[in-house]
Amino acid sequence: MTQTNIVVIGGGFGGLYTTKHLARKLKKNKDVKITLVDKNPYMTMMTSLHEVAANRVEANSLKYDLQRLFSRKKNVDVVTDEIVKIDRDKKEVVGKYGSYPYDYAVLAIGSQPNDFGTPGVKEYGFTLGSLEDAERLRDHIDLMVHLVSKERDPEKREQYLNFVIVGTGFTGTEMAGEFNSWRADLAKKYNLDADEIKITMMEMAPTVMNMLDRADAAKAQNYMESHGVDIRVNTGVVGVHEDHVDLKDGSTFPTRTLIWTAGVKAVDSAKDFGFETARAGRIVVNEYSQLPDDPHVYVIGDVAMYDANGSGRGEPQVVQGAESAGLCAFKNIMAQINDGKAVKFKGTYSGFMVSVGPAWGVASLVNTFHLSGFFAIFMKDLVDMIYLIQIYSAYYLFHYIMDEWFRIKRPTMWRGNLNRYGNVLWTVPLRIFLGMMWLVDCWYKVQGSGSWFSNKLQLHFPWLVQAATSGASSKAAATSAASGKATEAAANAVRFSFNYDYGHSPMPVFDQMPNWVQSMTKIVIPNKETALFAQKFMTCFEILLGVLLVIGLCTWFAGAMSAFFVAIFCLSGMNYWVNVWMIFAAIAVMNGSGRSFGLDMWFVPWLQKTLGKARYGVLRPIYHVDKNGVKN
Repeated sequence: MTQTNIVVIGGGFGGLYTTKHLARKLKKNKDVKITLVDKNPYMTMMTSLHEVAANRVEANSLKYDLQRLFSRKKNVDVVTDEIVKIDRDKKEVVGKYGSYPYDYAVLAIGSQPNDFGTPGVKEYGFTLGSLEDAERLRDHIDLMVHLVSKERDPEKREQYLNFVIVGTGFTGTEMAGEFNSWRADLAKKYNLDADEIKITMMEMAPTVMNMLDRADAAKAQNYMESHGVDIRVNTGVVGVHEDHVDLKDGSTFPTRTLIWTAGVKAVDSAKDFGFETARAGRIVVNEYSQLPDDPHVYVIGDVAMYDANGSGRGEPQVVQGAESAGLCAFKNIMAQINDGKAVKFKGTYSGFMVSVGPAWGVASLVNTFHLSGFFAIFMKDLVDMIYLIQIYSAYYLFHYIMDEWFRIKRPTMWRGNLNRYGNVLWTVPLRIFLGMMWLVDCWYKVQGSGSWFSNKLQLHFPWLVQAATSGASSKAAATSAASGKATEAAANAVRFSFNYDYGHSPMPVFDQMPNWVQSMTKIVIPNKETALFAQKFMTCFEILLGVLLVIGLCTWFAGAMSAFFVAIFCLSGMNYWVNVWMIFAAIAVMNGSGRSFGLDMWFVPWLQKTLGKARYGVLRPIYHVDKNGVKN
């Protein structure tokens, strides 16, 4: 039987979705060969470019290697090439480095930022159309803040510190929110005041975030403005220069960083294929996601124009649209192979989610449920995870979760509690267990006949215990004699172990206090009155240690003192080998485990800031003495 060749051009959301489903459905059909061609050897998670641009995740976090994705799909060939032509006469897809025969071709080459011909954008502006764009923008932002830390000229400082984002769509809003969360770290890195770094969003329309429900847009706008982002409506940028931008009203705005996010269009190479195009250079397709005059060539995703309602706008250029078109192409190719019935494109848009920084966002689900804050960000992450499940990639699903929730540079929706960079998450259970150990132990010291708050001596140090009188009663002697055998039996049952060995008594670390410890302890606790005070103080302090460990406050101190106390108890003959683990547990929680699900997340930075300011004053990028003799 003749081999059927399917060539998918573009390894983005739509192309990857189509290829994965075709590969899975056709895995038993030895007569079908699938070729996935992309100019890069990896798929880029385009919806997260702002996270790289604002230095929250590393660029590699957004690279999903195509070979890794398809390494177990024997019916798929992954090719790195840049396609320049589809020769429909010869039924070949032509690239710079080779040609690929096809029976069915799927064109999914995506989109790029649309500057609408605004002068200077290409020369002086920045966009977020690729991973390289994101890295270039990240490095430029860091450079601007670095330069201003050395600059004294007020005009140049203003240019360096003003960051303009044109457009308030998904990309612009998410970039502004993410960048705003980076401000504090940038300022700290270069000893600046974070309020000096100005983020201004400029929107030509009278309203912002027009892809959202008005109530959701208002929430997002209020959140951003309350966190220092300046949002200007009815403000069009008509020209971009090295140190300023021209506004539609004739004024200028000083800046050396303009980020253009005001729209997208089909990639420039789309016009080179010679197909009919419409608005924004998008290739016209029919209701089956096919070229109108060729049912063997499919065009999907941002590059496709299917104008079902005649508005001239086409389907939204979002991931859900690419998935819907990819599903349509997949089903129709399968129908053609199996002589089935074609299906029409049906856009499925379950909702829209937009992050306004790593820890806050808004979401609208099926035009019914409106979320904000934690739940909106969680839904946005969940949508990305669902896509990775749909393309059957457990590996990148795992790494997505790790990169978004654990390998983070700034607090996300989990407020930094899962931050793996701190390497403290896994000691949290140990910290809480150690704290509960202290509290449970003290429960018996604060009540009943054995209470350490009574006037009954609980510290049985030799010099505090009264010697038995020579006229001891015969009853006491008999009791002593009777207990001799029991004592001997108990001694025989004692066994050295680091854990409790059933049937044997635990072995004390010391049978009695070493002489040098006894000499020191006599100085600190010379008499009964001091001992009674000491046992009350020790109980209160142990309770304090337990509480501090459980709530994660002053954890380093609580861990250090826990280790110290357990060591003292061991040396005093009041502890056993089975409890020695507590010393090592206490040392382990000193790694900062209170910063994960504990109050140290806020307390330690406050303490560092307060003590640092008290000792060193306020750090600044330039130190000088003004005309009044005041040091700055």
